[in-house]
Amino acid sequence: APVLISILLGASFRRYQVEESVEHLLAPTHSLAKIERNLVDSLFPVNRSKHRHYSDLQTPGRYGRVIITSFRKANMLDQHHTDLILKLHSAVTRIQVQRPGFNYTFAHICILNNDKTCIVDDIVHVLEELKAARSSNRTNFAITYPITHLKDGREVYNGHQLGGVTVHSKDRVKSAEAIQLTYYLQAINSLNDMVAEKWESIFCDTVELFQKSNRKVKMYPFTSSSLKEDFQKTSRVSERYLITGLVLVVTLAILCCSMQDCVRSKPWLGLLGLLTVTLATLTAAGIINLTGGKYNSTFLGIPFVMLGHGLYGTFEMLSSWRKTREDQHVKERTAAVFADSMLSFSLTTAMYLVTFGIGASPFTNIEAARIFCCNSCIAIFFNYLYVLSFYGSSLVFTGYIENNYQHSIFCRKVPKPEVLQEKPAWYRFLLTAKFSEDTADSEETNTYESHLLVWFLKRYYCDWITNTYVKPFVVLFYLVYISFALMGYLQVSEGSDLSNIVATATRTIEYTTAQQKYFSNYSPVIGFYIYESIEYWNTSVQEDVLEYTKGFVRISWFESYLNYLRKLNISTGLPKKNFTDMLRNSFLKAPQFAHFSEDIIFSKKYNNEVDVVASRMFLVAKTMETKREELYDLLETLRKLSLTSKVKFIVFNPSFVYMDRYASSVGAPLQNSCISALFLLFFSAFLVADSLINVWLTLTVASVEFGVIGFMTLWKVELDCISVLCLIYGINYTIDNCAPLLSTFVLGKEFTRTKWVKNALEVHGVAILQSYLCYIVGLIPLAAVPSNLTRTLFRCLFLIALVTFFHCFAILPVILTFLPPSKKKRKEKKNPENREEIECVEMVDMDSTRVVDQITTV
Repeated sequence: APVLISILLGASFRRYQVEESVEHLLAPTHSLAKIERNLVDSLFPVNRSKHRHYSDLQTPGRYGRVIITSFRKANMLDQHHTDLILKLHSAVTRIQVQRPGFNYTFAHICILNNDKTCIVDDIVHVLEELKAARSSNRTNFAITYPITHLKDGREVYNGHQLGGVTVHSKDRVKSAEAIQLTYYLQAINSLNDMVAEKWESIFCDTVELFQKSNRKVKMYPFTSSSLKEDFQKTSRVSERYLITGLVLVVTLAILCCSMQDCVRSKPWLGLLGLLTVTLATLTAAGIINLTGGKYNSTFLGIPFVMLGHGLYGTFEMLSSWRKTREDQHVKERTAAVFADSMLSFSLTTAMYLVTFGIGASPFTNIEAARIFCCNSCIAIFFNYLYVLSFYGSSLVFTGYIENNYQHSIFCRKVPKPEVLQEKPAWYRFLLTAKFSEDTADSEETNTYESHLLVWFLKRYYCDWITNTYVKPFVVLFYLVYISFALMGYLQVSEGSDLSNIVATATRTIEYTTAQQKYFSNYSPVIGFYIYESIEYWNTSVQEDVLEYTKGFVRISWFESYLNYLRKLNISTGLPKKNFTDMLRNSFLKAPQFAHFSEDIIFSKKYNNEVDVVASRMFLVAKTMETKREELYDLLETLRKLSLTSKVKFIVFNPSFVYMDRYASSVGAPLQNSCISALFLLFFSAFLVADSLINVWLTLTVASVEFGVIGFMTLWKVELDCISVLCLIYGINYTIDNCAPLLSTFVLGKEFTRTKWVKNALEVHGVAILQSYLCYIVGLIPLAAVPSNLTRTLFRCLFLIALVTFFHCFAILPVILTFLPPSKKKRKEKKNPENREEIECVEMVDMDSTRVVDQITTV
């Protein structure tokens, strides 16, 4: 049934869709910045601000962008490079997009200026004037930074168009190592958007072709589609690495379940355990497809979530099978396995469903995290059902094979030892097995002890880790672990940089690196929007507006704008109606304020009086190189000012959509999952036999999560969507591995703590070791994937597995030997009068040679 269900649901992959909106996935769903963007769009529906600044002030839209620099750090303003850049500009504007019946060029799809010409970066006009000055041998033309003046008297900002600038006195540019050009496109309807998208693709090809013919310069093209394409590229570049990992996991799973004894070896169960996990994941993917869900690259983490949980459950069942008596019927042995292992597996599955279920709830503000948790919940639920049905049935089949002394791989009847003696050596090696009648009744031996991992734990490791001389070193090592974890925990940083979720050898990474290197001196242009009708002619209002912008504005025309308002008011003394008329006319006529001509919305009233209902200005903050945190601080500062200001204003830039409350949004799933996990542990304390199990489990989870957060920070992993999802999984992975160990130890009576530590390791250590080895082997190829997303995934999952393994096999076995609960020896005196009489009845099954011992107490 599980196989049929998986095949039927897997057929839904013909409806396979990819989520293309990165903002929908990674920006906080409920964000103040999105509300502000809607307000800005309603106030200024026509976004012509792009001809003044390198900026996407309202919506990113469609665009092509390129950074031109030199391998030798040459001056990009010299004659050779100036001619080269203008030649590239000419080639870009001649790009044609062929459609049936018409060829679109840049002039057909560009954003138009007021004079119906294409908006082109002012740096192009600067370079053209520089070229004209050189051709006429004029030496008085100078470029200033970050504000310069054109021949027509316009004042233009070039802070985001000139990079790596060296200046003389009075801000005169001596040289510039990089130049950035941007070409904005219209996307007002579906046809226009399709043409613009095709233009972007040709734009990148044109730039790359241009560079091949000019190898002394380096060009970094980037478009509005680059981030989306590079985000999904992770899935494509990961395919062969994931296949390699799958092959390695299959191989190791088979080896971990194999023994030299050909009857008791269980290689098929290792393979079928992995197949169980695969079927559950395929079923979940089919359900997501049928319900209209879309695939994205974050789903690459789901197979590893399933691998850690599913394989441990199957290995734990196999470990329980090894503890059953071989002379029991298969039904009895299977019942013993389910009674021994499925209770803990059910509880850990419930923990997965609760923690990931909270992450899949509407409380999660990051859509990528919510979809990931939802898909994980479905996969884990079906994995539980498939372990009960598919894997349980497989265990029964192999049980019958073992009881009939058939070969574990070829299912052929294994001949008796005396028959094997007549066969060749290779034949005897392949059919090596120990028969039950070979062992004397007085010998208490377990035929499964020849398993390599069982033998290693029982004979060597358990005695070594509980040795008195080893314990101090383990405690010292744990203190070192806590110290480094604390050091990393205090340096945790938030990661909202979108380059962290794309493939490495892509345009996004190359462009972002160049942009941060050459153009990070100034923050993105921030729109300052006043959305109420205020008395602009009132001097006190002008002072109020200016007051709340001082202190964080480094480069701005805003103060000049207010000074101009004062001059108008002082020099004319006009009433409101005449003042607003003059204000409108003056902005349209004055060349030094031409950049504000469209930033004021005038509204006519019934008596033909003109009023200013909204206005906007643009701010550019001075920032340090590669200090992204300063932009966060600036956003918070501006937000606080907008709440306390007497003037109603908002600030906006499209990047704020990703930054707005990002820390609280991305941390919410982890916080909610931790709370739900603690609640479940507290509630189950009343159901389990001993509440100390949950106390120890809570402390262990806290220790593991604290260590993972600290070490991932030291490993340069930021707290972003991917790392938070891994931390949620880390809670469950720790409970998966540590809960059986702690339960066996705490519930053990009599003997000593050391004895019960050894017993817990012998009973559950093999399953933990098997799943850990398979998990690590599956993770290793992920480290080679050329993607930042998989790099974060690998580092977080590797740390979770390593730290949990360290706790299971070192910390807990040592600490539990001298901390509660205590194990008091109870020696009960035997009373001769109340002696128990044991009657042993031997029953022989006539249908087979199997002997069943039933012990009856009288």
